[in-house]
Amino acid sequence: MKIALDPLPFRHLPIPEMISTVADLGYEWIEFSQRDDFFPFYLHPRANDDLVQLLKKSLKDTGVQIASVLPILRWSSPDEDQRQAAVRSWMRSIDITIELGVDQMNSEFSGRPEQSERSEAQWLRSMEVILPRLEKEGIKLNIEPHPDDFIEDGIEAVRMIRGLNSKNVGFLYCVPHTFYQGHDIADIVEYAGADLKHLHLADSFDYRASGGRRYLLNPAETNATVHQHLPYGQGEVDLDSFFAALKRVDFDGIATVAVFSQEEKAVENSVWMLEETKRRLGA
Repeated sequence: MKIALDPLPFRHLPIPEMISTVADLGYEWIEFSQRDDFFPFYLHPRANDDLVQLLKKSLKDTGVQIASVLPILRWSSPDEDQRQAAVRSWMRSIDITIELGVDQMNSEFSGRPEQSERSEAQWLRSMEVILPRLEKEGIKLNIEPHPDDFIEDGIEAVRMIRGLNSKNVGFLYCVPHTFYQGHDIADIVEYAGADLKHLHLADSFDYRASGGRRYLLNPAETNATVHQHLPYGQGEVDLDSFFAALKRVDFDGIATVAVFSQEEKAVENSVWMLEETKRRLGA
């Protein structure tokens, strides 16, 4: 099992400093995620060959390794121009992943819930291009359902992934999305079983609590989804049930610490989350 850190809270640091910070925090692995100078949200990668080589050197100098690469692109967009742009960006992201010597990528479905049927069709259309490339290069891909996506439900996400009928595609369970996934946390883990390949680890409040007023939005009819990526114990996820279910399915994939909500405490939270994750996973 690999325990990684998503260094998003340290994205403002130059790459060498970001990687050395990860090493100082005690992590051996990272999930390389969004940075404005490398993989910006929803846009074509900004990294050129020089920046990729700088990242490789920083990794070599510190001993940190990349467990997975995480592009977030609109490959399921109902807008066809956006979808085609996303596919082009995926191709470049795969090129970079290969150059980094990484064989694991993760992403979200990235469609629109109000156009769920078209988003699904657009995603499948994109996968007709992306999946053969991934299979050719020997790269695995794990996908997570996300709040405000065309699939939020955890079990439906597993079914969609299985429908691709590819050994290269697995399910990513993001713990802070638990309250949007429509089922008991242990039930989703056990339903996914061997298809559960990756975890994003954090806590979150149950937005449904207090009569739907755990978060207050103004005006009240605002159409928005709200969640947090908190340290364990600061939210309302049943973590004991979750980690017990992981043991029952013999989870042995990648577990990424993904606490984003307290950047002012990123150092102390990252250290504590690593130790607590090792304890809970028996790693």
